[in-house]
Amino acid sequence: MGKVALGHRGEASEPDFFRGVLGELVLTFLFVFIQVGAAMTAGAKTDAGGDLTAVALGQALVVCVIATAGFHISGGHVNPAVTLSLAVGGQITLFRSALYIVAQMLGSSTACILLRWLTGGLATPVHALAAGVGPIQGVVAEAVFTFSLLFVIYATILDPRKLLPGAGPLLTGLLVGANSIAGAVLSGASMNPARSFGPAVATGVWTHHWVYWVGPLAGGPLAVVVYECFFMAPARTHHLLPQEAP
Repeated sequence: MGKVALGHRGEASEPDFFRGVLGELVLTFLFVFIQVGAAMTAGAKTDAGGDLTAVALGQALVVCVIATAGFHISGGHVNPAVTLSLAVGGQITLFRSALYIVAQMLGSSTACILLRWLTGGLATPVHALAAGVGPIQGVVAEAVFTFSLLFVIYATILDPRKLLPGAGPLLTGLLVGANSIAGAVLSGASMNPARSFGPAVATGVWTHHWVYWVGPLAGGPLAVVVYECFFMAPARTHHLLPQEAP
């Protein structure tokens, strides 16, 4: 979930570029495998506080660990909404972002199919709108949750004035956990199209799946525009992660 330098500043070798794409595939596989596996184990239900808290805690932990582990490899995006948002902010080229998103979808799908096989066909939780929540409401909820995600990423990782250097992935994970609890009565707070895509592929359930693309892909870039226009420090730095080639 970190920063990648602008393409025209790129000095990295070609293998570094492909290492980043491969890293997103592997990192997203691990991220979704652990996160969905935790949800399957806890049997998450919006009316069961203990289960919901356990799943939210699992999501918070896996986000901060995977983001930290993958920060120097690819930025640890593991989320098309993060990748697109950073492309909008000029942190990554559109070409690289497109390959990242393909890798993320492939990693998520593989993780969920493997989980379904390992558990003998145990139900894979698919993101769904809560009772009484319509698709438009779901889109707005996902947009707000993803807005908060990218706002925190910018404030704690990309802004040179960040208060606690190195703490960004941890703080991002805590936000994801909090959003997971808050979103249980709305949309489930996916904030991640790849995270929603894998279970849909594994189960064949696509009801309102578009909500989990439109909301995050609208809310994330909006947060970037708002932060860049009103809150980003005047002096920008572009050396937090290895630079990209294409």
